[in-house]
Amino acid sequence: MNTTACEVLEFVKENGIKFVRLGFCDLLGFQKNISIMAEELPSAFDVGVSFDAHAIQGFSDIVRSDLLLVPDPATLTILPWRPGPGRVARFYCNIINPDGSAFALDGRAILKRVAEQSVKMGFVCRIGAECEFYLFKTDENGQPTCTPMDRGGYMDISPLDKGEDIRREICLTLEEMGIMPQTSHHEQGPGQNEIVFRFSDALACADNLLTFKSVVKAVAARNGLFASFMPKPIPNAAGSGLHVNLSLFQNGLNIFKNAALDEHSKMAESFVAGILSRTPEMTLFLNPLANSYERFGKYEAPQYVSWSHQNRSQLVRIPAAIGEKVRMELRSPDPSVNPYFAFALIIAAGLEGIETGLALPAAVDADLYTALDRVTCNLALLPDSLDKAVEITKGSGFVKKIMGEDLHSKYLAIKESEAAAFAVAKDKAEFYRERYFSYI
Repeated sequence: MNTTACEVLEFVKENGIKFVRLGFCDLLGFQKNISIMAEELPSAFDVGVSFDAHAIQGFSDIVRSDLLLVPDPATLTILPWRPGPGRVARFYCNIINPDGSAFALDGRAILKRVAEQSVKMGFVCRIGAECEFYLFKTDENGQPTCTPMDRGGYMDISPLDKGEDIRREICLTLEEMGIMPQTSHHEQGPGQNEIVFRFSDALACADNLLTFKSVVKAVAARNGLFASFMPKPIPNAAGSGLHVNLSLFQNGLNIFKNAALDEHSKMAESFVAGILSRTPEMTLFLNPLANSYERFGKYEAPQYVSWSHQNRSQLVRIPAAIGEKVRMELRSPDPSVNPYFAFALIIAAGLEGIETGLALPAAVDADLYTALDRVTCNLALLPDSLDKAVEITKGSGFVKKIMGEDLHSKYLAIKESEAAAFAVAKDKAEFYRERYFSYI
């Protein structure tokens, strides 16, 4: 047992923690967990805790159904909504096979591998997530309704914005858990909100995003509301995006920063170019639901493969910033992602761009929602449906290389089945409600 694990055990003992949740993420981005008593934690660090992988969609067949969870000591946090006596701590876990080898479908392991490749190339990628969500009223039985909690709009204040206190509680809870919120506000849609938390390394950001979603849902439920991360829960209102901000550091310096010349470094341009070139192939992982594609092409969600400075109609924009805050923002992902898969693919695409010296195409400085055909006719389109995204990913050697053949085929099989079910659904809105609304 390493020193960090020993320190964690001492912390658990000194702080009266009785229950320990071991969390992980399934293929579809849902957080799962098993709870153990604190006395079992030394064994969990040493040999792991077994679970039935066959019961997790896509993980394993019934013949080889045992997998083990090994907690990552660096992810320890106490759950503020489970106070003492009987306090509850949570770890995110690495998933291993019974022989001790890494489980090939573990998103944390895939993201770690890509991050290690980045370091070998001399780069550290830092990610910040801007995650939007809706708050809905619940009925007398506590079940979610389709009625948003308010009719506020972008950056409105009380009384139009009825989410002020909820966001405040979410931010304070995140702070208690070691996640530093930066900004929060009402978004464009009725009952829609956004909270932005601080940049971190890729693995920590993915872990933090899972925590963020669980905190939002817990705080909402505690206040008699339902939080939805469905990409497009209200047909004629803004969709919810997960804007992914990336900066790349080499020798401790942000390569997106070039204050002397007021231009991007060639490596930064190649990093952006790599992401642009591979986004259609990885869209299935960035926008994994049939409902995801209702969002594209309206309310500041992209439709074309393009980039520009500040322009929110683009797939990639370079926000107005100075110094170390200079970064790129990828605007297509939505909150239904498995963050480990999404971040691994995005970073790998950027690194591929650097390795091949890919040239960044010219910026498209136009509003692509109103632009004439002569502006858009030469721009590649993002897939506009789940079945199209499946077909593009199916033929992607890049995605197969990063994800591994087993994960590539299993994920495709799940999404092909979902796309087929959507294609025959008589009522698309009902399909969204039944399949996604209460779960995402």
